Amino acid sequence: MNYRQEAEAILEAIGGKDNVAAAAHCATRLRLVLNDESKVDEKKLDALDVVKGTFSTGGQYQIIIGTGTVNKVYAEFAQLTGLGDMSTSDVKSAGAKKGNPLQQFVKMLSDIFVPIIPAIVAGGLLMGINNLLTAPDLFFEGSSLIDQYPGIADLAAMINTFANAAFVFLPVLIGFSAAKRFGGNPYLGAALGMIMVHPDLVNAYAQATVGDIPVWNILGFEIEKLGYQGQVLPVLVSAYILSKLEINIRKFMPASLDILLTPLLSLLITAFVTFAFVGPITREAGNLIIDGLVWTYDSLGFFGGLVMGLLYAPIVITGMHHSFIAIETQLLADIARTGGSFIFPIAAMSNVAQGAATLAVFFLTRDQKMKGVASASGISALLGITEPAMFGVNLKLRYPFIAAIIGSGIASAFIVGREVLAVALGAAGLPGIISIAPASIVSYIIGMAIAFAVAFGLTFVLAKRQAKKEAVKEAA
Repeated sequence: MNYRQEAEAILEAIGGKDNVAAAAHCATRLRLVLNDESKVDEKKLDALDVVKGTFSTGGQYQIIIGTGTVNKVYAEFAQLTGLGDMSTSDVKSAGAKKGNPLQQFVKMLSDIFVPIIPAIVAGGLLMGINNLLTAPDLFFEGSSLIDQYPGIADLAAMINTFANAAFVFLPVLIGFSAAKRFGGNPYLGAALGMIMVHPDLVNAYAQATVGDIPVWNILGFEIEKLGYQGQVLPVLVSAYILSKLEINIRKFMPASLDILLTPLLSLLITAFVTFAFVGPITREAGNLIIDGLVWTYDSLGFFGGLVMGLLYAPIVITGMHHSFIAIETQLLADIARTGGSFIFPIAAMSNVAQGAATLAVFFLTRDQKMKGVASASGISALLGITEPAMFGVNLKLRYPFIAAIIGSGIASAFIVGREVLAVALGAAGLPGIISIAPASIVSYIIGMAIAFAVAFGLTFVLAKRQAKKEAVKEAA
């Protein structure tokens, strides 16, 4: 392949180098920020052998090329445009400026929570391992593994300690990441998070068993000594206040005193405001949001699962699904009350359905280029990455996308009816089995089978219907 020639063809199709504001690449895609996306000639792009698909989301125009090839095309593309040495983060930042306020808010949440996902995933999966060891009736009727093998009881207890750490000290992780995102000192953000979970405070998880919560009495004003273990919203708001306060204090603080007084004043004022006002208010707001979600899940049941399953893929198109990370983090942090996340299993049903519809296209189409895109992106979707399948195949042909959201809706209705919950974040697809509560694994597998079968079969049905319509048009 002549990578220089392919890069030149792509550049011409997207309106020339003057139309490119930023460019980078990930494992499979060129990620571009264009000054005017209306200048893109999509037909010319689709005709290129190197291009497997295109889509626009979050202010970025993304061109699917494929692993092993995209970096070589990008190297030539960067030379042609003069936009070398840019990271995907640089492109995300440039693209975010083009979005509306809602898109920018979602992008902000994504920037804060995506970096801490590995810690949450690790903690959640350890929690799943602990559940396998301690869940009754999973391997033995009326008893658990540790009942049958008492020698591993301490191992289960140790794993449980490891699992809870990321959620107990969640404000530290969020404080660091949020302060960094808001332009403050991330270590001050971490220190604020440590203050919010200090051992001298009443543990938030033990609040229900504690009678009178001790207070600080400051000039007649009582402030509860209650911690914020596992909380999301209070530390998000407090980290924002801390960062903006630090930035503004630094503007007028003499350089000789900056290193001493700016961190002191920023942390002291923010911590006081957090425990006196921000924390109690946002804690209640967070609890109301989670209670509302749990109520919706418990009350709407089958119907709620159907609606969310139908809507999940369209939400992914807008990029709004990134905002679910914050909600799922809170659901998992408060797992004793919520039981886990119902969003993750629904996302998995949607991803499997998208993959099934794409693989159906692989068997249906005679276009060799489409076959290549469908095979690779279909498997990718089954493993939890759906954008190539959705934008490269299903949305282009439309009928596979319709089949996929119907399959997702039916499967999601089933798993919500069976009360399937996840105890960890992970790859929302076939590998997601390890993130599911042990008692729900069988129902999760059945749900995936439903999603695959309905989406795959319905794609064939809708393809025949589409062919008949086209034949009628040609005859007319």
